[in-house]
Amino acid sequence: MGNLYPGMDPPAPATTEGARITGRTDAPDSPGPFVMSCETLAGDSVVNRNDDDLGKLEHVMIDVPSGRIAYGVLARGGVFGIGGKLFAVPWAALTLDADRKCFVLDIEKSRLDAAPGFDKDHWPAMADPDWANGIHDYYGVRPYWTDRPRLQ
Repeated sequence: MGNLYPGMDPPAPATTEGARITGRTDAPDSPGPFVMSCETLAGDSVVNRNDDDLGKLEHVMIDVPSGRIAYGVLARGGVFGIGGKLFAVPWAALTLDADRKCFVLDIEKSRLDAAPGFDKDHWPAMADPDWANGIHDYYGVRPYWTDRPRLQ
């Protein structure tokens, strides 16, 4: 595997703050999968471990002051963008499958359906600490702004 980071070791595919990466991680002709544009990721399928379709990654939400990715917004259901439900999924709860060009979320469909969600016209206040802590607890990952170890 080629080193995309001359003079230093490449980052480990699994991190404590961001999405894990599986599959081919040496991409000699591109910066991916370690560095990718939001545009490239938006629209990717999201599946669970059983390969059930959970929806599409609609948005990538950035915590602007820290420069970290906070959430992937998963769109589920609806037709042509109407009537669907959106879910803010902590970035650390997602695994990028570089080979299949999709994300894996370790959750059953029924648990995702019961997750706190919202519609395109009524977004939550994602900077609210109570809301953010609740979302991270629901998906079983530590909040990206803390030093607590990852829950598993």
